[in-house]
Amino acid sequence: QMLCCISPQEVGPTMVGDEHSDPNLMNYLGATKRNMLGNHFWEYYVNDAPRIVLDKLESCGYRVVSMTGVGQTLVWCLHKE
Repeated sequence: QMLCCISPQEVGPTMVGDEHSDPNLMNYLGATKRNMLGNHFWEYYVNDAPRIVLDKLESCGYRVVSMTGVGQTLVWCLHKE
């Protein structure tokens, strides 16, 4: 399973999934589902800093496989066997 975490800053909020994400995992992360004005899709986000989200995902068996910055946005890609 692949998962991406996206944050516009190091302190949050952090986008943790889309409308197809595992609802049990989103619940564990404490994520809220939202639709931003102008978007035709839903996303899950948490107000936690990425560090907190990454720690929670690690406890579920996810491992970071890559990380990059896009402008002021930070993106982590994780994988779970």
